[in-house]
Amino acid sequence: MNKVKLLTIILFFVSLVEITAEYFKILPVIYVFKPSLSIIILLLYWYSSNKRDYLFFLTIGTSLVTNLLFIPNHLNLIFIALVVFVIHRIITIYYILKVKKIKDYVPIILASIPFMLLFFYIFFDTELVSRKIYYILIIHNILISLLGGIAISDYIMNNSTFSYWLLICVISFVTLHFIIFLEKFYIDLLVFRPIAMSLNIFAYFAFYKFIIEIEKSETLNLKS
Repeated sequence: MNKVKLLTIILFFVSLVEITAEYFKILPVIYVFKPSLSIIILLLYWYSSNKRDYLFFLTIGTSLVTNLLFIPNHLNLIFIALVVFVIHRIITIYYILKVKKIKDYVPIILASIPFMLLFFYIFFDTELVSRKIYYILIIHNILISLLGGIAISDYIMNNSTFSYWLLICVISFVTLHFIIFLEKFYIDLLVFRPIAMSLNIFAYFAFYKFIIEIEKSETLNLKS
């Protein structure tokens, strides 16, 4: 068995443990297994990629920091986590635009509008948002909407294997964003945590597959 297959199996089992720990709120397990997921994805990329782009490590690395900061659920740490998460989202968007070599931004803006309408409707409908995180959340809504716009427009216009993985990744991110917002400001259901963790794992695995597929495509183009 090669290292990539072995790491994929390990990722699956670590994911199961982490999702279970989120449901039962077992913090010592979460502190160990949550960052482990990001580390395994980094290792998967290291052994799968010939390019080993520093932006991938930066993207997953900032995600790892954000995930750790979100664990305690303290307001001050949540604020820091949101700031790091904004940086993470900007890096992610830049990375996707860079590897996709997108030049026409009009389809992205048009495809982003429905996401913005949804998230800003939910955002302005609640009065529970702290002033400390108010503007950070506005930036988050814009960035996740742009991600949605990039994925939808790319899938419609290109419909390739890597566009498929990007779409899965971003749909998972959008749903995750929606669930977290509901959990923090509307209703805190026990089932939200494991669902959110499942979406987070699935999103980053899909992101890893998207990058690997697009790198393979670039290698084939160079050879031809």
